[in-house]
Amino acid sequence: MLDTNGLAFLFMAISATIRGSNMVKNSGIDGFVPRRSPGMVGSDVDRKLPPADLTSFQRTRVPQSKTRRTVSKKPSATPQTNALTPTETHGLTRADIDDSLREIDQPVPGQKKSRRKHHAKAPKSRRRKIIKWIIILIVVGVVAAGVYLAYKAISASSSVFNGDIFGLVQQKKLQQDAGGRTNILVFGTSEDDPGHEAGWLTDSIMVLSINQTTKDAYMVSIPRDLEVQYGEACMPGYSGKINVVYGCHYEDGNDEKAGAIALKEKVSEVTGLEIPYYAHVNYSVVRDIVGALGTVTVNIEGSGGAPGVMDSNFDWKCMGGNPYASKATKVKNCPPNGHFIDYKNGPAELDAEHALYLAQARGDIEPTYGLGNSNFDREQNQQKIIVAIKDKALSTGTLTNIGKVSGLIDAVGKNLRTNFDTSEIRTLMSLAHDVPNDAIVRINLLDEKILTASAQPAAGKFEFDDLQAFIKKKLYATGIEREEPHVIVLNGSATAGLAKTEADKLEALGMTIDTTDNAPEKEYTKNIIYKVGSKTKSKTGEKLSALYGVKAQSVDAVSGITIGDETDYVVIVVTPSQTATSQ
Repeated sequence: MLDTNGLAFLFMAISATIRGSNMVKNSGIDGFVPRRSPGMVGSDVDRKLPPADLTSFQRTRVPQSKTRRTVSKKPSATPQTNALTPTETHGLTRADIDDSLREIDQPVPGQKKSRRKHHAKAPKSRRRKIIKWIIILIVVGVVAAGVYLAYKAISASSSVFNGDIFGLVQQKKLQQDAGGRTNILVFGTSEDDPGHEAGWLTDSIMVLSINQTTKDAYMVSIPRDLEVQYGEACMPGYSGKINVVYGCHYEDGNDEKAGAIALKEKVSEVTGLEIPYYAHVNYSVVRDIVGALGTVTVNIEGSGGAPGVMDSNFDWKCMGGNPYASKATKVKNCPPNGHFIDYKNGPAELDAEHALYLAQARGDIEPTYGLGNSNFDREQNQQKIIVAIKDKALSTGTLTNIGKVSGLIDAVGKNLRTNFDTSEIRTLMSLAHDVPNDAIVRINLLDEKILTASAQPAAGKFEFDDLQAFIKKKLYATGIEREEPHVIVLNGSATAGLAKTEADKLEALGMTIDTTDNAPEKEYTKNIIYKVGSKTKSKTGEKLSALYGVKAQSVDAVSGITIGDETDYVVIVVTPSQTATSQ
């Protein structure tokens, strides 16, 4: 702002300049130069001011008169001390005006500084307030979403799990058997499918076995057609398919728990496993969970060398509601061949509907391919879909998407019933996250020749001893037993029976002995171990090296020794192994 003295000085300077101009015009009369009034500005100025900085002004410089005004530094001898000399230019120079303008911006002592700069910061302050409120709204939104999801989770847990909500803050370890494994029966029914006859039949039965310490898991499916003895009168009589057991005890849907416990006990009897837990899912669970996730990726593998999997049983979904739809309509709705379930071998991205019907596909209607093992192939695809759901549900993109998490909670709440306690939920979630996919082993009882194509034990009807022994070996084997190595043992010494003695030791460690014999005629000075084939069985190799004091040599063949297709190692013994019974 301009102070009062500055304004007065400015107006006085302008007025004096105008009057000075008039005086110059009249100075030519008789050479008389009128005197200036003592009060005229500039008449007694004797100060020196620094040059004005007018770089910020855009102006045209006015040429100055050659007769510049000079100010006498000595007192005048005449009474009129303020009179101008003849050499002065009458009026103020441009420099005087510039000096005056410059002084306008000089602060007056004691006067407060201008607040213009403070006002200039106002927009920045407003921006900070806006940002602050945006952050507050985001935090409030996140908290509200968390409360909403927590409420839904608590509501869902009350219908899915046993116990109360206070158990959710605990992390109780799951029950385990003597071998350190937790076994869970997972079975599915179709009671929620209006068009499905006998929806209480358990067409999907699976045992999931988890080790909470080693973080590994096994999945083995029990065929729905496996015949068992019921131990009491049931709909088919005293014996029949295992998929009837649940329906024989669930009291027309009024006692789900009784049916689940009866089936759990029967599966335990067949497998020889102690099974403390069960999870009962209905027809819609796959569709609803995959629907909440968006899609899942499943690796398609057609059985019998087929190029993929195709099941025409679900082609009605390609007809657009018209039972007489043409081939062209089917192809348009289900490209490229007009089949709803039709995939080449390799990864396939499945939406909810396709995941649901792949889980049901078993190639029971022609044309079809890649499902030659019928229900066994269906069970393997169901296991793959479960693993795929686990992957997608635990991915970052899902866990940070409120809509997907909410959908998962809804899907689980509506379609799952278990006997887990709420205090065990956090442990289950941790295991789902900590058990990697490569530590999940899928067991196929048909491929292992434990069951026949008719889904009955190879040993005979109701004969489950071999099945139990096989499953226990798979689940509880450690180190070498899990690798199932095949070994040939040859005697390279002069000691009779040394190969047989060593073969017994190796067999006790879980190795399968293909042959014991004498080594080819040659002088052997030390034990030799040959690793043959491409299979990596590191635990077996480490144990053999420790027993015989030499490292294994990788070879494709050994001269003079017949090696079978399953053989992994050939051991030529010269000196006995170190005594070892542990793996």
